[in-house]
Amino acid sequence: MIKKGYLAFIMISFLFSILSCRQQTISDSTNEITYGKAIMVADESLYPIIDDEYQIFAENYQRAKIDIVYKPLNDALELFINDSINVAILPRKLSEKEAKYYEDKKIIIRYTKFAIDGIALITGKSNQDSLITIEELKRALLGTYKQNTSIVFDNPKSSTVEYLMKLTNVKSFPKNVYALKSNKEVIKYIVNNPNAIGIVSVAWMKRPTPDVAEEVEKLKFIAVKGDGKNYEKPTQSNLKVNNYPLIRDLYIVNCQGKAGLGTGFASFVASELGQRIILKSGLAPDSLPSRQIKIRN
Repeated sequence: MIKKGYLAFIMISFLFSILSCRQQTISDSTNEITYGKAIMVADESLYPIIDDEYQIFAENYQRAKIDIVYKPLNDALELFINDSINVAILPRKLSEKEAKYYEDKKIIIRYTKFAIDGIALITGKSNQDSLITIEELKRALLGTYKQNTSIVFDNPKSSTVEYLMKLTNVKSFPKNVYALKSNKEVIKYIVNNPNAIGIVSVAWMKRPTPDVAEEVEKLKFIAVKGDGKNYEKPTQSNLKVNNYPLIRDLYIVNCQGKAGLGTGFASFVASELGQRIILKSGLAPDSLPSRQIKIRN
């Protein structure tokens, strides 16, 4: 009896060990909608809002671990298309050339639009010149308007550079227009050079990281006039109704080819909670969260 009982104990322990190892393997390798591990790449100009979204997502889904790699747009696309990262957070859709890589592999590209951002023109609060038209901006970027005014971007490979190069239809900027390395550097540069013009994502002005929050308080938006009659600033309402002329849509681009953490994170950001985070950030959510109003008699 003792031998039989001991043998049964050994067999049960052995089976439990196998099952435990198998469960550990599944846990480490599985990438489902709300749990597992994944790597995503994001345009670094969107860091403030994406970090806010991920912190709340991680609190709600503690079995999900997402490493988000922040890069300038060109580098982000390089990782997305030529590497193993198959979820990207970008300020535009893929171009036909970029999309062809996935189309050739018969992978469906899924876009989730989640917010409306703007390209912000910023300057020091002491600068008396705080108005500009789109035509004047084009001339400034071509070097034919106020050449003594410095204009600085966040990075030569950034999405803001791409956006404004398309706007002006040029491939290189004059000497007074140049790029630094990050949005933070642009903010600090304008604080030290308050008559210059900085170009950053609205996200960095509305939701700055703690290390540049004090500097942001010393800056202001330059109002921009497009086809309309008025000069407009990138307020939340102006972004939503397209009054501000320098806007861009933000997308989660999912090329996983199946439901996974990319799907889960995109669904969260597009949900009512995710859209409320966008609303609180100062950007314009893709869909306005509902409000419940109680009427008392």
